[in-house]
Amino acid sequence: MSIIDMTAIGNAGWIGHAGPDQDKAKAFYQDVLGWTINNMPMQDGSSYSAVTVGETAIGGFSPMPEDNGSWTIFFTVADVDSSVATAKAKGATVLQPPMDMPGVGRMATLNDPQGARFAMITYESMMTEKSA
Repeated sequence: MSIIDMTAIGNAGWIGHAGPDQDKAKAFYQDVLGWTINNMPMQDGSSYSAVTVGETAIGGFSPMPEDNGSWTIFFTVADVDSSVATAKAKGATVLQPPMDMPGVGRMATLNDPQGARFAMITYESMMTEKSA
């Protein structure tokens, strides 16, 4: 089995959970899937609850509550702004326009033309590689 790097273009490199009660959601998935959930420090001094499988972080739990629980898949793209423009031209709706998350990268959240929510991300490490 091959492991695809989370920065590989087109990879579903991250999953994010949002819901009304982060603590209950974390406990549920720890019990059901056996996940390890660690607090990952962010550059702004806050922390993010990251899901780890083995040594690899695969996703996390949003600290911002939402009325209904849902998972969002983050697809890796080379350029978030360009990809959002293409998605809009193809019928997507932008829920969260491109924004920078220090220490992570640039991301946006959309609904596809069928109404499915997804996100796109260009990791900071990818942007650093392009400018080097």
